[in-house]
Amino acid sequence: MRILIAGSGGQLGRALQAIAPTGVTVIAPPEAGFDITDADVVARVVAEARPDAIINAAAYTAVDRAEGDEAAARRINVDAVATLAGAARVAGAAFAHVSTDFVFDGTAHVPYPPDAAPNPLGAYGRTKLDGEIATAEFHPAPLLVRTAWVYAAQGNNFVATMLRLMRERPEVRVVADQFGSPTHAATLARTLWTLVGGGHTGTFHATDAGTATWYDFAAAIHDEALAIGLLDHAVTVTPIRTIDYPTAAKRPAFGVLDKTATWAITGTARHWRAELRHCLTTIKALP
Repeated sequence: MRILIAGSGGQLGRALQAIAPTGVTVIAPPEAGFDITDADVVARVVAEARPDAIINAAAYTAVDRAEGDEAAARRINVDAVATLAGAARVAGAAFAHVSTDFVFDGTAHVPYPPDAAPNPLGAYGRTKLDGEIATAEFHPAPLLVRTAWVYAAQGNNFVATMLRLMRERPEVRVVADQFGSPTHAATLARTLWTLVGGGHTGTFHATDAGTATWYDFAAAIHDEALAIGLLDHAVTVTPIRTIDYPTAAKRPAFGVLDKTATWAITGTARHWRAELRHCLTTIKALP
């Protein structure tokens, strides 16, 4: 099976390459040579790769910046998705695309099932929702996987930010009234490989098990990092309200996703704290 990965240099793209199943040939062009916003480049790369499936791991994820430049987010999250999906259709290849909990408004009190009605709060969520719509418009049977709070041992993410701040400051203040599920990129990659390999189509949700607030996540990063010596001193992690930390983009207060249908295929994911511990151990071992 030949799999072409768009966004090979990102957190998810690297995770997909690291745990590719036996028998899968991964084609992961460097992003500099695979401009997914250029239809001619996409057509050429897909023709040369002859993939059985394309996994789109690329995204514009600068949530606050998108509020001031939605057009930039749209080029990656909508236009490029349509181009990739269309190229997959022409090649007779399957197409898998990753979306986000930000397509929901966060007013629910139970986890969002895959068929819940979207209602994004801002530019990032709007572009990701329109990207979802584009997959169905340009490919006859796409696979759509929504996720949330993704992090990895390398890259720009919440774990990396917290570790940096905890080394620089005596106190970090973190929002404690937004709920979601942290997701190790390796978990998302495993899910995608299982779903793509099994020929699944439709909409699925994928995160690690359990729920947390950003404060819970930060406190766990602190405690786990301190326990393994990744931090050499304790700092104070203080819970605050969303209103105390204004941002350009409005975040969903509740972004927990229902993974029942996904886990029926993949098995239940590990709890987010176990995945966090594994990631921090990996970070400590990095040169």
